[in-house]
Amino acid sequence: MEMTSSLTYLAWTSALCIVLWVPYVLESIIGRGLGTVLRYEDSDVEPAKWAQRSHRAHLNLLENLPPFAALALIANLTEVGVGGAAAVFFWARVAHAIVHIAGVPYLRTTAFFVSWLAMFSMFFQVI
Repeated sequence: MEMTSSLTYLAWTSALCIVLWVPYVLESIIGRGLGTVLRYEDSDVEPAKWAQRSHRAHLNLLENLPPFAALALIANLTEVGVGGAAAVFFWARVAHAIVHIAGVPYLRTTAFFVSWLAMFSMFFQVI
């Protein structure tokens, strides 16, 4: 199987998911201390709002990565070109992470909706 653009964007989306946890974990280490974090000790220190949003952005991508991956793989197995929609999905997820962490409510929802539409586009192209 050749490395198509949709598989490339699947790899980049996976990389985004792999690194998206780093900001909130680093904030937790800085705010509570490495020992407290490693021992899972309770702490009265509440994570910063941006770190909480970072965690939610990561969880949201975790929820959306499996259907995106399935659609990208199905498209490649059936030789259906969905590279454009996969690119839209990836860049919308990058935008979603940035604006979600920054706390921009309407742009966050818009970026999510664009990524969702990209997945539906992929779905309708492969069926």
